[in-house]
Amino acid sequence: GRRSGRDGGRARGRQAQPAKGRKRGKLPVVLVCLVVVAGLAGGGYLGRIYVFPPDYEGRGSGTVEITVAEGSSGSAVAQKLADKGVVASPRAFLNALDADGGSLAPGTYRLHERMSGDAAVAMLMAPSSRVGAHITFKEGLRSSEILTLISEETGIPMKRLRAAYEDGEKLGLPDYAEQGTEGYLFPDTYDMPADASAAALLKRMVDRYHEVAREVSLQKRAEELKESGSAEDMPKVGRVIYNRLQQGMELGMDSTCFYVLDEYGIALTSAQVEKCRESGSEYATYGRKGLPAGPIVSPGRKAIEAALEPAEGDWLYFVATDPENGVTEFAETYSEFTQLKQEFERNRGDT
Repeated sequence: GRRSGRDGGRARGRQAQPAKGRKRGKLPVVLVCLVVVAGLAGGGYLGRIYVFPPDYEGRGSGTVEITVAEGSSGSAVAQKLADKGVVASPRAFLNALDADGGSLAPGTYRLHERMSGDAAVAMLMAPSSRVGAHITFKEGLRSSEILTLISEETGIPMKRLRAAYEDGEKLGLPDYAEQGTEGYLFPDTYDMPADASAAALLKRMVDRYHEVAREVSLQKRAEELKESGSAEDMPKVGRVIYNRLQQGMELGMDSTCFYVLDEYGIALTSAQVEKCRESGSEYATYGRKGLPAGPIVSPGRKAIEAALEPAEGDWLYFVATDPENGVTEFAETYSEFTQLKQEFERNRGDT
């Protein structure tokens, strides 16, 4: 009986073991199924988005311009392409970019709508896809604003632009540009080739300055005229500057102090005026007499002509009484100037 019991126990044990084994064998299969189902329920990330993301076929059609900014990540470019309708999904582009193994160069590219990821990558890698920039520079911009605009439109790194900007000899600055390139990048509209270097682009702007300077027979003088409300007012502003210089007065131009303070605005506060006076800068026109050390922005043709041929008049003051509408008024006496200043403050809502 004892043997029978022991044999029976072994038999029962042998029968039980396979049953447990079968349950353990099914568990991994069930888990895998759960993972796959969960993936499909969540948008099919494993099977559909990553391995087989939405993708167009072929090279597409139409024209779409895409700018790759300096330092842009592949993911950022992929999202931009998807948003513009160039590729069906960011992942389609990123998979193709990873397979290509190349890197994206800054610049503006002409692509197509509804392109496959592979076709989009191929066009971004092809120099022939890059397009030149068409940029209009407004009169009165500081050089820092000009360089930023060029970098944004062409993708040229700011480091290269600043290095080219500092090389005045290579840019061909005039002999009287003792303070550097500021004020000699002529404001105009330029078509900038895609393959042009930073130095070549800036030199085109300096060359344009020389061309205009020759056309108007420019002498060795430069006035800051950004505060003028309109082109018609510029000759009057020029006369105010000459009248003040002749009478030994401070020029008192807010714009030059904003430049010294590296700020922007319409009218200085009392604190800003004091800070400008105390700066000791040669560009300050409060706290010192005479012209600033050099131009602080890029003047256009009308500003240059106004400096050469100022209007006739005895004005010593001018105030942009309604800057929003470009209205500037002129005064011969300090009391008249005070009244204009009050009008400006009323229009601005200070009183």
